[in-house]
Amino acid sequence: MTNIYVDADACPVVRLTEQIAQKYKIPVVLLCDTNHVLTSEYSKVDIIAAGADAVDLALINLCRKGDIVVTQDYGVAALALGKKAYAIHQNGWQYTNENIDRLLMERHISKRARRANKKVHLKGPAKRTEDDGAMFVKGLTSLIMTVGDIDV
Repeated sequence: MTNIYVDADACPVVRLTEQIAQKYKIPVVLLCDTNHVLTSEYSKVDIIAAGADAVDLALINLCRKGDIVVTQDYGVAALALGKKAYAIHQNGWQYTNENIDRLLMERHISKRARRANKKVHLKGPAKRTEDDGAMFVKGLTSLIMTVGDIDV
């Protein structure tokens, strides 16, 4: 059975994920650290001790082939893909073996630029809109249809 694992620390699509999962009767696990404690009437909530990458590592240890991971962290997505799980960004686009190397390289280059020049201030993400939410719903629903072993 497919599960959905959400890297839920500061994730803006937790409730949308739950709504879609509930529609298709897919179990959801929300993983967060002790600084972002969540509650849910639908999902199982795993609270992980705060620490560098603790939630990320716990999520990757739980996910299996065919599961769906919701994350904005390219590293977590890469590890999920390595386990033959599916990974989707909060904006609704899917991480794939075809795009993950480029995404990781872009992250690396940005990090190096910030370290080399303290004056480099890369623009953060734009404020989320209703369209972003709609794109996530469309992307996650499409991914669920692709997974295939889900009763619809």
